Amino acid sequence: MRVRPITPELLVAELADRLAATAVSGRLRVAVDGPPAARPDALAAALVDPLRAAGRPVLHVRAADFLRPASVRLEHGRTNPDAYYEGWIDEVGLRREVLEPAGPDGSGRLLPTLWDAEADRASRAGYVTLPPGGVVLVSGALLLGGSLPFDVTVHLVLSPAALDRRTDPEQRWTLPAFARYADEVAPASFADVVVRADDPRHPALVTPA
Repeated sequence: MRVRPITPELLVAELADRLAATAVSGRLRVAVDGPPAARPDALAAALVDPLRAAGRPVLHVRAADFLRPASVRLEHGRTNPDAYYEGWIDEVGLRREVLEPAGPDGSGRLLPTLWDAEADRASRAGYVTLPPGGVVLVSGALLLGGSLPFDVTVHLVLSPAALDRRTDPEQRWTLPAFARYADEVAPASFADVVVRADDPRHPALVTPA
């Protein structure tokens, strides 16, 4: 394993180049996975303009906009790490409304948001059309190791100490969920791109030796 320090700007540039050069049947489905402390949404958002500049239409979808209703999500309490790990994301909705339509035989008609978690109701978003050759970036936590069909996976990894230090105090109850994810899924062992993000100013790319 080789760890290569990289600037945040160069990380975005290299990832964008890699994704722009990746051709699949239909649209390219990319996971940008990591705990909130690693800011996966921010990395995905930073990739949008470079990809568009490279001629690839892009849709950025946040997993936070595909949560299950509060009555289901919070059935075991608001701070249950096992429930957070196992059932907060509406994987069925994300697959149905985003990943399958973006797949090889999909229509390209994607729903950018499904659920407004703050209001706890459907977001009522309109469908958008992503043409063939487009890229859909799905960002959020706990996206890998399950049934979601991605063509390219990017995982932002934090050491336990960095995760503990950088997690918002109000979200510290989620830490056992991320420890379980690292142990049971071990996304850093199979993701296509692994980024060490202990210090957001000084990320590092992890590549096979």
